[in-house]
Amino acid sequence: MKEPNKDKTVSHEMKRRFETIVSEETIRSIESIPLSERYDHSSTWDLLEYAAGKFGDRPAIQYLASVNEEATVISYSELLARCTQTANLLYSLGIQPDKAVSLLLPNIPEMHYALWGSEAEGIVNPINTLLEPEVIAQIITESNGRVLLVPGPALDAALWGKAQQVVQLAGDLEAVLAIGDNTGRGKPLPAAIHGCKVLDFHDELRSQPAHGRLSGRVIRPDDIASYFHTGGTTGTPKLAQHTHANEVFMAWLTGGMLDLSEESVAICGLPLFHVNGVFVTGLGVFAFGGSVVIVTAGGYRNKEVLRNFWQIVSRFQANMFSGVPTFFAALNSVPVDDADISSLKYALCGAAPMPVQLFESFQDKTGIRIQEGYGLTEGACISTVNPAGGEQRIGSIGIRIPYQEAMTAVLDSDGAIIRACETNEIGNLLIRGPNVFPGYKREDSKHADLSKDGWFDTGDLARQDEDAYFWLTGRAKDIIIRGGHNIDPGVIENALSHHPAVELVAAIGQPDAYAGELPAVYVSLKANAETTAEELKQFAKEHVPERAAVPVYAEILEKMPVTAVGKIFKPDLRRLAVSRVFTTALAESGISAEINVIKDERWGIKAIVTSPGMEQEISAVLGNFSVHFLTTVPDKET
Repeated sequence: MKEPNKDKTVSHEMKRRFETIVSEETIRSIESIPLSERYDHSSTWDLLEYAAGKFGDRPAIQYLASVNEEATVISYSELLARCTQTANLLYSLGIQPDKAVSLLLPNIPEMHYALWGSEAEGIVNPINTLLEPEVIAQIITESNGRVLLVPGPALDAALWGKAQQVVQLAGDLEAVLAIGDNTGRGKPLPAAIHGCKVLDFHDELRSQPAHGRLSGRVIRPDDIASYFHTGGTTGTPKLAQHTHANEVFMAWLTGGMLDLSEESVAICGLPLFHVNGVFVTGLGVFAFGGSVVIVTAGGYRNKEVLRNFWQIVSRFQANMFSGVPTFFAALNSVPVDDADISSLKYALCGAAPMPVQLFESFQDKTGIRIQEGYGLTEGACISTVNPAGGEQRIGSIGIRIPYQEAMTAVLDSDGAIIRACETNEIGNLLIRGPNVFPGYKREDSKHADLSKDGWFDTGDLARQDEDAYFWLTGRAKDIIIRGGHNIDPGVIENALSHHPAVELVAAIGQPDAYAGELPAVYVSLKANAETTAEELKQFAKEHVPERAAVPVYAEILEKMPVTAVGKIFKPDLRRLAVSRVFTTALAESGISAEINVIKDERWGIKAIVTSPGMEQEISAVLGNFSVHFLTTVPDKET
C-alpha cells in the first residue's frame, strides 16, 4: 500500500511562504514568483498525504461534543487513516469520479472524513442541513448523488427524520451511511429506507484498509472535487463546481495570508457545508500543520458556545476564528471577564459588510484585529481582504488576494464587459484566477457562467479606490427602483447602522402601485436598546443623503432572518413587505383576504390571495403592482 510521501516535505517547506501583504505592490512582488513554484500539491488528497507525513502525531482536529467535555483529539496520521477508510468504503459502494457523495451532516469529525474521502474517489456535495427536504433532494438529484451520509437517530433524531424524507424524494440514491453516537446506545438502524439500503458508517469503516486507496485513482488538478450549492438567497440553490486545483490553491493561500504554522489553533464554528468552514478553518489549517477546534456539532448556533466563547479561546489558546457580522454582534455582548485571549491574532469577518459601529466597538472591547474581507462560493471562499500588515480601511473589503485578478467593470445588458471602471466609479465586481470555479453544474457548457476571458461576474456592485481597496456598494440585483430611479440599499443601511439602538439593518424595495418600489427598512436592536419605528424613520430622514432613498416604512424585528452562514436573508423581508402592502391595499378597498407570499421559480416571488368570490375586485386593486399574484377561493369543508 502507498504510504504518505515524506520526500516532498523539504521542497514544500521552502516554497510555501510569502511576505506579509501590505499593499497592491506587495501582491505584485509575490506574483513575481510563478504559482507553480509556490507548491506542488496536485489534489486535496495529495495535500492530506503530505500533512500526515510531515505532522504525524500532531493534533489535526480537537472536537468538543459539548463545551464542558474533554476534547476528542484526532492526529494527522489518524485523519489520513480515517479519510482513507472512507474513500475505500465509498469506492466499494460504486463511487466513481463522475458520481457524487452528498453530506447532510452537522459539524463533527466524520464530516472531514467524508469531505476528503469523497473527493478522493468522486465528487463531494455538502448540503445545508437547514434546507427543506424538497430542496435537499433536488440538490442531490442534480449532483448525481449516489450515497448520502447522515447522522443516525441516536446522534440527531431531527436530521435523521429529515433524511428519511429526502431519500424518498431523491430517487437515484443507492446507499445511506448513518453515523451513530459511538456509545452503542442507539436503536438498531433499519435495513433500508424507501428501498435504499442503510449502513452503519463506523461499522463499515472498520472493515476497510486504512493505508492506501484501493481504487488506484490518479487525481488530476482540473478534476471536479466538489459541488457546493450557493446560499440560495434567490431561487433554487445552484451547484458551484470546484476543481482540486481551486481547493488546493485556497488552502495554500489561507495559510500564507494568516502565517499559519504547526503552532496555529483555529476555532471552527461556521458550518462545514460552507466554504469558509471547510477551507479557512479546515483544509487551510491542515496544510500548515495547525489544529482545528470544532466547537460542538451545532457550531456558533449552539448558545453554549457563544456564552463560553472566550473561555474556549483561553482553554485552547486559539490564534484565529472566522465569523459573520451577526456572530460578532452577538459576541460583542459576551464579557471577556478573566479569559486569557492574548493568543488571538486574527478574527476574520466575511459573508456581509460589518457595520462600522460594530466593527469599532468589537475591536475596542477585545483588542482583536478584525480582518474584514470578501469571498463567495464561486471563488472558493476568499477574493479580497484587508491586508494583514497594511492599512485597515473599515468598511472596505480590502485588496485582492495574490494570483487572483479583480476589477470593477461596466457591463452591457448581456453581461459582456464594455470597459473597466475608472477609479471610484461603481461597476460590477469581477474576479478571475486559480480560485475561480469553472462554472455551475449544468448539462450544457460548464464554462457558460464565465466570460470568454475567464472573468466571473460576482453580482456585486463595487468601486475601487486609488490604493486598490474595494468597497461594496450593493447588489446588482438588489437595487431599489423608485419610479425609474435606482437607489442603492447600502445608502439606507449605512445611515441607520449609526443609530445607537440598531444592531442589524436591511433595506429593500417594497411594492408600490405608483412608483413601482419604495424603500423600506427592517432592523433588529441591540440587547436592552429601545426605539420606535417612527423614530427610526426620522433618523433616516436626517441621515440618508438621498431624499428619494429615505424609507417610507420601518419595522423593528425581534430577530432578523439570516441564512445558515449569517447573511441577512432579504427574500424573507421582501415577502413580509409584499404581504403587508397587499393586505393594506385590499383592506382600503373593503376586501378581506388571506395573503401567502411564496418563492416562485418563474417570478421570484408570488402572492397567493385567498378570498371568497372577489377575484375581479382583487385584480383591480393588485393589478397596479408589479408583483405577480394568483387569486384562489378557500377550500370547502368536507
